[in-house]
Amino acid sequence: MRYLEIRRHSMRVKPGQHLSQEGVDLARRIGSEIGPFEFVITSSLHRAYETAIAMGFAVNDQLEELSYLGHGIEAEVAWDAGFAAFAAAYRQAGVTTAFVAQQAGLWRMMAEPITDGGSALVITHGGIVEAGAVGCLPNVDHAAWGPGVSYCEGVRLHFDGENFVDVDILRIPS
Repeated sequence: MRYLEIRRHSMRVKPGQHLSQEGVDLARRIGSEIGPFEFVITSSLHRAYETAIAMGFAVNDQLEELSYLGHGIEAEVAWDAGFAAFAAAYRQAGVTTAFVAQQAGLWRMMAEPITDGGSALVITHGGIVEAGAVGCLPNVDHAAWGPGVSYCEGVRLHFDGENFVDVDILRIPS
């Protein structure tokens, strides 16, 4: 089995693009509890890159495709609506359907080079985590996954070399 861990970035002071000290502290704590990873990929936005660095991991690549929800998606589903809402929007055959499929394809390409028993880390954003996870496992009970992910939360997808076969929802205890 191979594991692709997808996490939302840590806290920032809005509207700023950089992590707050509280966000750095959270990322450091989470980073000390996870890994190792064969490679780390982040979105192209500062807060995602800074989260990986604060976690203690070098970044191998940054992808624009992990940076923004697609155009028109928020007319179909709010970015913070959660897994079940993204699954419902996915089934409507609109712009969310295409975005969810695009993310799932991208995540599959990232999972393929992971060695058996290995893991990789992706740091992205709220809404993108939920959309991609739904696309990777479209035929499960997404409501059971709970609400959308908060800072540094995410999913760990199990990849058998051909398909995503299971998921662990990664929550941060309060």
